[in-house]
Amino acid sequence: MTELSAPLPASADGGAQAAVTALYEVHAIGLIRLAMIMLGDRASAEDAVQEAFFGLYRRWHLLAGPEKALPYVRSAVLNGCRTQLRSRIRAGRRQSGGLLSDVWSPETVVLLAEEHQEVLAGLRRLPPRQREVLVLRYYLDLPPDEIARSMGISEGTVKSTASRALASLGKLLREEEA
Repeated sequence: MTELSAPLPASADGGAQAAVTALYEVHAIGLIRLAMIMLGDRASAEDAVQEAFFGLYRRWHLLAGPEKALPYVRSAVLNGCRTQLRSRIRAGRRQSGGLLSDVWSPETVVLLAEEHQEVLAGLRRLPPRQREVLVLRYYLDLPPDEIARSMGISEGTVKSTASRALASLGKLLREEEA
């Protein structure tokens, strides 16, 4: 985990600290939930979100404008999740089919209510791009153009990927019922 050692005076950071703090207060919970769906555990999700906000703080002066901050953080969270998933695969720690673990906190269990576990398990079985598109579309309720910007793909690719992902998810859920 990366931590800010000492806050900079507002004049030295160009208002970055206040802006990033305000953005964090409004969006951190939703981004942690997004990362939890992608990664399957709260600690890793919190790490991905913290790293994304720290990256935003470090690069605040490079943003084209404050309105670019949320898309930047959202993309950084997705990239952080991808990196962690690749690391798990390289380390041979692929997660088993189950999403919930015996060691999850009560808060995590509440976040992932029992009636959603099958859908979440199905999402975790989708290819990463399909999972990301569905989560951004139906969990964060982003329009296709924002999803395309967040993922660095075309809007047409978002739409076709969402269509394939929904078909695959439906098939996975029907298989689990049988």
